[in-house]
Amino acid sequence: MTTVRQPSIFIPHGGGPCFWMEFPPPFGPHAWDGLRGYLAGLVESLPARPKAFVVVTAHWEEAQPTVSAAAAPGMVYDYYGFPPHTYQLNYPAPGAPTIAAEVKSLTAAAGLKVGENAERGFDHGVFVPFLIIDPQAQIPVVMLSLQRDLDPALHISVGKALAPLRDQGIAIVGSGMSFHDLRAFRDGDGRASQIFDGWLDETLTKSDPATREQRLIHWSEAPAARACHPREEHLLPLMVVVGAADGAAGAVSFREAIGGKTISAFRFG
Repeated sequence: MTTVRQPSIFIPHGGGPCFWMEFPPPFGPHAWDGLRGYLAGLVESLPARPKAFVVVTAHWEEAQPTVSAAAAPGMVYDYYGFPPHTYQLNYPAPGAPTIAAEVKSLTAAAGLKVGENAERGFDHGVFVPFLIIDPQAQIPVVMLSLQRDLDPALHISVGKALAPLRDQGIAIVGSGMSFHDLRAFRDGDGRASQIFDGWLDETLTKSDPATREQRLIHWSEAPAARACHPREEHLLPLMVVVGAADGAAGAVSFREAIGGKTISAFRFG
């Protein structure tokens, strides 16, 4: 049986358990419907059903990139102040210790430090979008943390190390947000998000690979960058996805104004 190469994808995972809540203006009860629809169609959009997902989540940081090796990950409800029913969400997808070992091996072979955690459960950067992506929870998920220093070049290097997984039918997913300033999410002013999203679009879909990499390494110099990411943990999964792209140009796979802020997903391959 021929194994089909899978893409690397940067997805927005929404705001907390947003898909199971209603929000007041500027969001409104249907603000997240478009993103829900995009996530619900993601598996069908792939060239074949993936063998597994390797997911870099914005909600897990360690001193060095760390891979989840649990065979049956539990749940990490790492959000606060939401309705009680959102703490009953459950995502029983299997882990994949063998694939986790390969993630660790590939990363170490690239000369990068890498750790392993056999206890880590699914945080909301994983279970919130994947409850929609694969609601039957049948496709194995291996999580990978960010490195706490949030060095863009390091995370691009991690992605390059993991690129061979795509040829094994494993999709690499970065789960974050293209805009993530919680203090500004309700102010109704979308200008900064539009400006930075335009820079992301140019960088990811129109730049050659070398230029793209340098622009991402120096992302904080982009127009409106810090207005959209006061702290960049929700942008760093994109760096891993770009590293894993193996030089392929990106394409916008989702773009919508949510609460007045431009939110985008990008796909490579």
